Amino acid sequence: MSTSKSVLDWNILDIQGAVRSGDLSAVEICQARLDHIANHDHIYNAMTDVFQADALEQAATVDRLSQSEKSGRPLLGVPITIKDVICSRGQKTTAASRILKEFRPPYDATVVKHLKQAGAIIIGKTNCDEFAMGSSTEHSAYGSTKNPWDTERSPGGSSGGAAAAVAAQFAPVSIGTDTGGSIRQPAAFCGVVGLKPTYGRVSRYGLLAFASSFDQIGPLTNSVEDAALILQVLAGVDQADATSVSQPVPDYSATLKSDIRGKRIGVPRTMFAHADASIDHDIIRAYDASLDIFTAAGAELVDITLPHAAHAVPTYYLVAPAEASSNLARYDGVRYGLRAPHDEATDANNDLAAMYNRTRDSGFGSEVKRRIMLGTYALSAGYYDAYYGKAQQVRSLIRLDYENVFNGDNGTAVDVVVMPTTPTTAFKLGEYEEDPLTMYLGDIFTVSANLTGLPALSIPSGLTSQQLPIGLQLIGRAFHEDVLLNLAHIYEQATPWHEKRPLLKT
Repeated sequence: MSTSKSVLDWNILDIQGAVRSGDLSAVEICQARLDHIANHDHIYNAMTDVFQADALEQAATVDRLSQSEKSGRPLLGVPITIKDVICSRGQKTTAASRILKEFRPPYDATVVKHLKQAGAIIIGKTNCDEFAMGSSTEHSAYGSTKNPWDTERSPGGSSGGAAAAVAAQFAPVSIGTDTGGSIRQPAAFCGVVGLKPTYGRVSRYGLLAFASSFDQIGPLTNSVEDAALILQVLAGVDQADATSVSQPVPDYSATLKSDIRGKRIGVPRTMFAHADASIDHDIIRAYDASLDIFTAAGAELVDITLPHAAHAVPTYYLVAPAEASSNLARYDGVRYGLRAPHDEATDANNDLAAMYNRTRDSGFGSEVKRRIMLGTYALSAGYYDAYYGKAQQVRSLIRLDYENVFNGDNGTAVDVVVMPTTPTTAFKLGEYEEDPLTMYLGDIFTVSANLTGLPALSIPSGLTSQQLPIGLQLIGRAFHEDVLLNLAHIYEQATPWHEKRPLLKT
């Protein structure tokens, strides 16, 4: 356990060691985080709910465990926040939407069960774009989250509250979700680590669905080591989720420090020329410096091409909204959530369809409506083959591109593909309010990992002259998160970026 750091700077092993040894109780650690949130979240709006009483009760239960019971819990006493699209029993889970205001699920998501069994303390829910649809955490019924590095800027999205919570030291770990970059992009904007596991590596049971063939749950942390410890707890097959995969779960921490000499890193420089969104000079500079770090550690750089990368964004924004259109049809004002009151002027016959329309019109925000309409159009008769069907074909080509670089013949195969996480750093809040297409184009480097189901990780890789964080993304073979974590850890230990913290306002 570290004795020189503030308790707010402690990582998972620091907290676990303090609670196990009795140097500090889980209640004291939890209270420190809760006090910190109370002092700062009125500025950043990272939280949609804080479980003050329940969190302290959980912590007290941890403190009462016997020594033998404590030894088997890898997240003993660790305060964790979870994104407000992940169910927790009896606690508000609203997807940051008016249509689910006050909804309290009667069960825990599988990932929440795993966290609790590991000894973690769930201290609250984090803000997000409504139903995880967005890249800025501005599309929330709770209002916008502000970036701890600059309160005039976005923390990214849709897991912007989760990233801001880690950057602002509200918790050492936040659990987010990633559908098109929603863990990695906010991680880059807020200067933290964000990991999207392979599709099927972590159970989605208890996740409020956006796009079911894309969504994946993963951690945001201050270090690669903490991300490895969290993935160890979350990973594994789940009988409640038919999309989870029965693959062996390696010991992610055991291989973190492995030698990376001989590892082959794919560098897709031709992709930069195809990026519709311009790439900041600071990001290119940080990217080139990052490649030098890897080569100094013994890795080999290999130029690769991803021929269909330019089509990733339009493909994603056809397939994902189509799945959203289907998934969000369940919010009808009948079974749970909001039901708009009867309006005699517009519904004299008490018509069911009119009630649906009123409920969805008042319950869904503008971005969710936009994506539902896009998806419904793409699935409609006469347009299905031209849009949705064609997009699925291109999705297969994008998957094939990555299979070719990971399984190349004649010794050309690479172990990871490395690229910037985002083409720009954190943009100003409201900057793209009237131009959603430009914001969509900012997903150019992240959506391919969701289209292909591959694991991807963003790590801090620098600061701009304006002191805004820059992210570096590593994409790996399916179910090879251990390789990503190993390379990321070696990079992290050779650079100071993961130690940088924003100066918080009070």
